[in-house]
Amino acid sequence: MSEAVKMTAEERAEWEAFKAEKAKKEAAAQRKQQREDYAKLVDEELATAIPELRNLSERIKAVKDTIFGNFKAILEAKAEIIGLKDGGQFSHTFTNSESTLRITLGVNTVDGYRDTVEDGIAMVRAYIESLATDEKSKALVSAVLRLLSRDKQGSLKASRVLQLRKMAEESNDERFMEGVKIIEESYQPTETRSYIRAQYRDGSGTNAWKNIPLSITDVDI
Repeated sequence: MSEAVKMTAEERAEWEAFKAEKAKKEAAAQRKQQREDYAKLVDEELATAIPELRNLSERIKAVKDTIFGNFKAILEAKAEIIGLKDGGQFSHTFTNSESTLRITLGVNTVDGYRDTVEDGIAMVRAYIESLATDEKSKALVSAVLRLLSRDKQGSLKASRVLQLRKMAEESNDERFMEGVKIIEESYQPTETRSYIRAQYRDGSGTNAWKNIPLSITDVDI
């Protein structure tokens, strides 16, 4: 039996330091390999996923174009029957006779106005401020003037203008009504993206409408 190798304290310290350094390098090499394996796995999955998602996007676009194309004649007939002006309505909902299927075609818009809106605002503001005769009416006037406040993009909200029009009609004041009319005629929305929403009756006891998820985000897995 061979004798155990005896080391001095200094030699043992050097040996322990060598083992620690070796272990450190091995651990670093292992982590590097893990990162490389991870990156390779990500590359492989992306190479598979992205083409599938691009194909899905193209199919969605094709179906969307087809549906808008198929409803074009219906939209034209609706405009003629009801007497709608071009650009006067930004969404259209259609329901079948049995009330079991429903689809909405529309386009998102961003509110915007021509420069003439300032003239209308000035007229409306002058009328509203003329009503402030006491503290109570001043508070009411202040609340109404908030309808003329602008959003972050510097535009009036179309929904607030509708509220003003109702107030103008109730006031029966020609100056007020003219100011609101100028604001409405200045309305020049910018169309952004078209959309489709589809629903069907779920056939349950509630007979509620169920949305058909048309976005990959909305589809449950």
